[in-house]
Amino acid sequence: MSDTTEEGETMTFKESPEAVAQVLQHALIGDDLPDSFTLLGREWSLHRGVFPSTLSAATEVMASIVPYPLGGSFLEVGCGTGVIAVTAALNGCATVTALDINEKAVANTVANAERHGVSDRVRVLHSDMYTELDPAERFDTIFWNVPWTYVEDGFALSTDLHSAVFDPGYQGQARYLAGAHAHLTDGGRLLLGTADLGDRERLDALAEETGLRVELLRRVRRIEEVRVMEYHMLELHRK
Repeated sequence: MSDTTEEGETMTFKESPEAVAQVLQHALIGDDLPDSFTLLGREWSLHRGVFPSTLSAATEVMASIVPYPLGGSFLEVGCGTGVIAVTAALNGCATVTALDINEKAVANTVANAERHGVSDRVRVLHSDMYTELDPAERFDTIFWNVPWTYVEDGFALSTDLHSAVFDPGYQGQARYLAGAHAHLTDGGRLLLGTADLGDRERLDALAEETGLRVELLRRVRRIEEVRVMEYHMLELHRK
């Protein structure tokens, strides 16, 4: 594994939506999936119908490099199994709010917060982006490990799990950027986790439209089953 803080040229890799859909189908109905997994030296519950956090190194990498606001408030969009939200609480965040559009993911995150003794600091909401937040709520850090696989507008999200890996036309990321600053404290940080499977040019264009610029904070490479994956931690700043 290697990582760097220097911005450099990044090649965008293409991933077949059909291949991803097969993985999602297995996560929904595969009889061989366990009900728990080990990650970051801890055991985590896995509910059927939630994107497994060990299909790639993404969750482990992001959970390890997110700059958590120690003693502050942390908001995670798209919490999945809850690994990052729970890790935020275990790493010193005073309050954590976790959002997911998938009700099964909400229940999974609640279970893992209870499992690791941080239920008093982790609130989990069934929410489409920021919709269930109070308009006045503000957070020191907002983070989303976004769906990477680019598909065009109109692509059908046929199961709850599809939204974990597909963001048609990057509409979700556009909403994430446009709505975030209404929920950031003064000096708060807006972060986005992605990979070289994402469309960085499109993301930069969306940021530009929202009056933001994108900074690469960390780059982490992992050797995975098919190829070397490159994960990116990005921060978005007002111009």
